[in-house]
Formats: sequence, C-alpha cells, structure tokens
Amino acid sequence: MTVASSNRKVFAIMFKDLERWNVSSFFRIRWKWPREVIRPLSDALERKNEVVDRKRFPLDQLCLVTLHFDGEIVPRDLQRNAIFKGKLFFAENGEVIYSKIDVRNGAIGVVPTSMPRIAVSSEYPVYHVRPDIALPDHVKLLFRTSIFRQQINSMISGASGRKRVQPLDLEQVKVPLPPLQMQRSIVEYWQKAQKAAANISIRYNRLIEEIDHEILKKIGLNLKPPTERKGAFALLWGHLERWDTFFYRIDFTDLENQLSRLKCMRLGDLLNFVSRPWGPHDFPEGTFRYVEISSVTKENGIIGCRNVRIDNAPSRATTLLRTGDVILATTRPYLGAFATVTPEFDGCVCSSGFAVADGLKTDIIDKNYLLLFLKSSAGLRQLERRMTGGLYPAIVQTELEQTLVPLPPMKVQHEIVDMVNRQRQRIADERKAAEENKAQVTREVEEMILGIRPVPQ
Repeated sequence: MTVASSNRKVFAIMFKDLERWNVSSFFRIRWKWPREVIRPLSDALERKNEVVDRKRFPLDQLCLVTLHFDGEIVPRDLQRNAIFKGKLFFAENGEVIYSKIDVRNGAIGVVPTSMPRIAVSSEYPVYHVRPDIALPDHVKLLFRTSIFRQQINSMISGASGRKRVQPLDLEQVKVPLPPLQMQRSIVEYWQKAQKAAANISIRYNRLIEEIDHEILKKIGLNLKPPTERKGAFALLWGHLERWDTFFYRIDFTDLENQLSRLKCMRLGDLLNFVSRPWGPHDFPEGTFRYVEISSVTKENGIIGCRNVRIDNAPSRATTLLRTGDVILATTRPYLGAFATVTPEFDGCVCSSGFAVADGLKTDIIDKNYLLLFLKSSAGLRQLERRMTGGLYPAIVQTELEQTLVPLPPMKVQHEIVDMVNRQRQRIADERKAAEENKAQVTREVEEMILGIRPVPQ
C-alpha cells in the first residue's frame, strides 16, 4: 500500500486499499523505532466489557465519573433521583478509559488508585493493560501526543460535531511498545516535570497569600479564620442590623470591630455608581461586545468578551462601559471579579451582574488601592457577610455600598500598590518560566515516544 505522507498535497492510493473517501484517513505515523518494537495497540490493550448489573448496583451506589481533556478522572455529582438510561460498564483501578468523541482532544485517562472501581457508559471503552506489554501511564502519554492525535483524527467517523473513534479502529493502530523499563523511564521523566510544575503552583498560591497578608499588615488588620457561633448569643440592640445569625459570625464581627478603630469610608461614599443604559443607536453595525461575569477574574481583570447581535442580546446585557469605569461583580462577589475598564474594552456592554462606577467621589483614595483592598480577604469577607442566596449568592447594590474601606495615608496606599505590582510581576515571570519548561518537557516526551530522542536511562 502506498502510504500518505503528512506533508504531501497529492498522493496515490491503490483502489483495493481505498477504505474511505477521506484524505485524512490515509495519515500514518512514521515511527522512528526498530520494526520489532512497532505493534498493534491490541497487543497491549485488552477490551473489557463488564456490564453493571443495575439490580445489584443501584445508581446511588456507583461511582460515575467525568473524564477531562487533561486526562483527569473525577467523580460526578449525581442529583437526587437521577436517572441514567442505557448500559453502564465497570472499570477498575489501573485500567484505561477514553471518550469516543473527545479522545482527539486528550480525553483518555487511567483510573486512579483513589477510585478502585468506576462506572462508565458505552461512550467510554474500557481496556485492561497487559502488564507484560505496557504501562497504563505510558499508554496515556502515547494517546495524548500531538502526532497520535493526528492519527486519531484520521479515524473519526459520524456526523459533524459528534464524530467518534471506534474501538476496533483504535486497536489496529500500530505504535511503539518498547521494553517496560524504557516505558517506565519515559513516564518517570514526565512525572518528574509534573511534580515540579505542581510545586510551582503551590509556590504561586503561597505568594498570593503573602500578598494578601502584606496588604492587611500595612493597613493594620489581622483576620481571624471563619468561625461559626455555637448556641445562643446576645447583642446590644444598637448593634442589631439583621435577623440573621450568619451575619454575626465571630470573624465578621471581629473584622467590623477592627475597622471601627481605623479611618474608613463606605464604598458608596468613595465610588460614583452609575446606570448607563445602551440602545441600538449605540451600535449601528448591529452587534456589540459583551462582558459577562465569567469574562472577569480576580487576578487579571477583564480577560475577554464575545460578540453578540443586538436582536439576540441577553436580557442581562444592560450597561455600556467606558474606559476608566470600575466594575464589581455582585453575583458570587467572593470570587473578586472586580476590574478597571481598559481602553481595549471601551464601548462594551456588561452584565447586570456588575455594579458600575464611572470614577471616584474623592481624591483621598487611590483607585488601584481601592480595588486591591476589595479583592483582599478583608474586602471579600465583608461582601460574603452581606450577600444572600443559595446556589447563586449575590449582594445587592445597597449592601455593596456599605462595605468599609480603610484609608491609610496616600503614601501607604501607593506603597501597597507598588508592592503588589512587584510581586505580581515576580509571579508572572515564574509562571512564564514554568509554562515554557512544561512545553519543553512535553516536546521532549513526544520525541521520545516518536523515537527521535534518546530515552533517559
């Protein structure tokens, strides 16, 4: 058979070898391993079809899972009285599962030791890995390489958007299955890099905590950990603001007492909150850019927007944004989705889930310091205290404006802003280096699996 090269635009195929009217189906990986190492996946993977007896194992006794694109397998939260139609299949610790639809995106995983037995639908084929032929983690790495994903994309079948990789097609793919010790060396090289990345992530989180601690230290605050009140307690009538015991959590009242000893102003006296509705005349081209709550993060501010047609505008798309505006998410405010609108997002429309201010009412506070305080644990703790709701807790505008903001001297405010900027740059540099290292290791592992880089001994 004439094999199609991945970089040739025109090639010939014998008619007897023509299985599909699909150019990509003739893609073949040119492995650089000795011929005796190249074997069909079926040599290493044994298909398993252990059907779950639903009479013996009710749904609430099964561990159903979600398989992410990064290969992580996590338990699914089933709603009460959940119903699942169709067959389920058992998979045990150390076995491989993949998504027929999303394996081309990396959805393949090894059942972890923390889940001795899981249950999956027929959309997730289950394989026992023959221990004398392959390591489960090596198979997982193999499936997740970019070159193997190209091979998988050449095998998909079905309607657009729901294309599947069928088990029989997958099992026939020939791959390198070197000696177990070489597989183990590749896996250990990968795991060492992942451990280093995890340590950097821990360090990143620690630096974030240190920034928060330094902000509060410079202001003169020392937060207690969240502490529920137990049993009965008494309040002076003048201190009774709500008939709500949560509002008087010990750490909430302690923070309130600390703030009462500092020079503070209420947020409503610092920011000029506005309502700025928009109309079709603002967007004669018929579309606008929409900033929703998921478009804003605590660390990076506004990270994007999406184009929306005026005739299909969400009911929550209410407020026109201008450069310099301050937007504060009032839905799930404890996430700290607060930002200053940069020129890039001037003229966008934001969700009604934001409170919008067009500037400061006073010159005794720095806008950057104000946002940093609101994102600090002391700011978020106050918002948590005043929010209401269950699944989607929110804070109403009047309650938001009650938030107390300490007013240290302007010099101290600037010191806080400068300190945070330095630390954030340090974090950004470390994260960039970590991402570059991760990308480098990924390339090296792919080259080892392809056979063009020596495997470390």
